[in-house]
Amino acid sequence: MIYHIPWIHTPVRTVLAIWHQLSKTEIPELAKCSVLMRERSRVEETIHAMQRAGAGSLQVISDFDMTLTKFTYNGKRVPTTHNILDNQLLINENCTKKMRELLNTYYPIEIDASLSAEEKLPLMVEWWTKVHELLIQQKIRKDMLAVAVKESSVMLRDGCKLFFDRLSEHQVPLLILSAGVGDVLEEVIRQNHVFHPNVHVISNYMDFDKTGVLRAFKGQLIHTFNKRECALSQAAGLRQLQGCPNVLLLGDSLGDLTMADGVSEPKNILTIGFLNDQVEERKESYINSFDMVLVKDETMDVPNAIIRYISSSRDK
Repeated sequence: MIYHIPWIHTPVRTVLAIWHQLSKTEIPELAKCSVLMRERSRVEETIHAMQRAGAGSLQVISDFDMTLTKFTYNGKRVPTTHNILDNQLLINENCTKKMRELLNTYYPIEIDASLSAEEKLPLMVEWWTKVHELLIQQKIRKDMLAVAVKESSVMLRDGCKLFFDRLSEHQVPLLILSAGVGDVLEEVIRQNHVFHPNVHVISNYMDFDKTGVLRAFKGQLIHTFNKRECALSQAAGLRQLQGCPNVLLLGDSLGDLTMADGVSEPKNILTIGFLNDQVEERKESYINSFDMVLVKDETMDVPNAIIRYISSSRDK
């Protein structure tokens, strides 16, 4: 008796299609209506390659504000690490007014889809520099930062604790590359009990004098559109990231796409963009730039599902 094995004569595209269908059951979160992909097959093939390599070959590089934190909650904007400093314990009413005026002036420029990164860059430097100068004038006390974070309405995305905990469990390095305020960022993740040893932060750090009063900001200014330079100059030197050629990159700005440029000899890079604001105006540019786009999704469901699938090879 002769048995016919259909796979032998099945076209490669059909085999891939069957595998893609299987992947929908393995990672059902990819079918969420908030998930957009330009090339679904490429995304699934990249995830599959990462899964074959296992969690030991993976590193995660992420933005923080509006990526790991929520954009809105109950219709209200969730504060960024800079906005958390808008607390009467730290700054006066005049400073608050000036910072909000700067936000209203420069934020629309930052997310304007009609402007190039080159056009935005000097204006972002101008914005961050003015804000930092205002904060330095306020003589902010280091010992009040924890109170400001606790009193703020900052929130990590739903499922973010699982995200941090799972990466820690599988010893996957998490590099947070943020244009926010590093001291505040660290306090947020510390108060959420997710500041694990595998977490590394590159951000704008405050420089306090011997009495604990803010006197300057340390090192190179990090803003939305110079993360490539920071990745090349700082992230590339982190020993913990060596030997992890597969990268899951998370961001909410097109400027975040360069955060993996410091990775040595990358094999597979999967980029996920959170599209939080001005969706229709920016949807096309995000779909053409990120491998996956999550539209108004305040959860970590999709990144968690991908990490669960990649790390499953170790559990078998």
